[in-house]
Amino acid sequence: MNPGTAQMCLPKTTYPRIVIVGGGFAGLALVKGLRNKAVQVVLIDRNNFHQFQPLLYQVATSGLEPDSIVFPFRKQFSGYKNVVFRMASVEKIEPSTNTVFTDKGAMQYDFLVLATGTTTNFFGLEKVEENSLGLKNIRNSLNIRHMMLQNLEQAAITCNEEERDALTNFVIVGGGPAGVEMAGALAEFCRYILPKDYPEYPHSVMRIYLIEASDKLLSSMSAKASSKSLEYLRKMKVEVLLNEAVTGYDGTLVTTKSGRKIIANNLVWTAGVKGQFPEGIDNEQIVTGNRIRVNEYLNIEKYSNIFVMGDLAAVITKESPKGHPQVAQVAIQQGKYLAKTLLRILDNKPIEPFRYKDKGSLATVGKRRAIADLGRFRFAGFFAWILWSVVHIMSISGFKNKLVVGINWLISYFTYEKSNRLIIRNFKMKNRRK
Repeated sequence: MNPGTAQMCLPKTTYPRIVIVGGGFAGLALVKGLRNKAVQVVLIDRNNFHQFQPLLYQVATSGLEPDSIVFPFRKQFSGYKNVVFRMASVEKIEPSTNTVFTDKGAMQYDFLVLATGTTTNFFGLEKVEENSLGLKNIRNSLNIRHMMLQNLEQAAITCNEEERDALTNFVIVGGGPAGVEMAGALAEFCRYILPKDYPEYPHSVMRIYLIEASDKLLSSMSAKASSKSLEYLRKMKVEVLLNEAVTGYDGTLVTTKSGRKIIANNLVWTAGVKGQFPEGIDNEQIVTGNRIRVNEYLNIEKYSNIFVMGDLAAVITKESPKGHPQVAQVAIQQGKYLAKTLLRILDNKPIEPFRYKDKGSLATVGKRRAIADLGRFRFAGFFAWILWSVVHIMSISGFKNKLVVGINWLISYFTYEKSNRLIIRNFKMKNRRK
């Protein structure tokens, strides 16, 4: 029997079954909100862990080990008597029969919640996609780390100056928080680590380019945040190219819309994302960015018992004509909201629409440099960096992970050391796992 049509074994229950697809920030918040309530919660995810995406760039640049920003679901849900976890990939949903089909079997649901998030959007640039790496999951981070370290090792071996330039040049595409933070971390690696580890060549040989198609960095933040991040990066010797778009990349040569050419064997793409979800949703519900349009209750109006949260959900209203921003705090708030809403629906009580409360934005540009937009308060520098550090440590799952990250950052603060410069496996672009 095909695994997708066989029934997946689940504990018997008399409670309504809520199936959640995706264990990101939204899915995790929803599970926590339904803990030990009169419902059976089934979480499905292709991984057996939650990953803290805001710090993926630190794994990519050897600042943290991967296990310090991931946390196993089964450990997370210890003591949750009504929660079942199943590691599987959802392939299709069938609203007419309330069925979810996965690569490990099928299951029925009373309520279905899609929180599958997004994947890297290369905007149809096939060669760029083929020869570069995104920064959306822990595997991407490890691929970037191995690519970077292998290329630096090869640069120490070669006597060909043009080849050395290509191996040590880095291009980051996209001037949002991920791109800015990645560029800042690479600049610090170049300044503090390269001279110690690779005395064979001057650290000035490593050039870092940040390419942004619009006229400013951090476009979702304030003008002050944008200008300050640009100032910080330029002081750190990052070559920031604004109003510039990448049109091609063959693995060695980057070409841009203006005709500029940059030699680089390392390209990290952070310029865009698009929603990812299983088959079975009517195309009429799909909007820009491959997101699913939902009403103010996070419900797909065509399907009364299917809800969508997080980066995948497009709540289009007068206040949010393009949907809410695709950031962690939106996902967390939606998860908490939907937990209360589903319980009220089951109790036949009236429900309130979702209202997003913007708590502000933070971004860091290397050590002691960060930008904060907190309502009317906009500031940058050391205090913003302290605030950024505290917020991120408190948001990581697991006490041990909080402790490990905190100790790593404390050591790095005084020594500028990145101790995780290990090449565990031989990375090849054609064998990468997306």
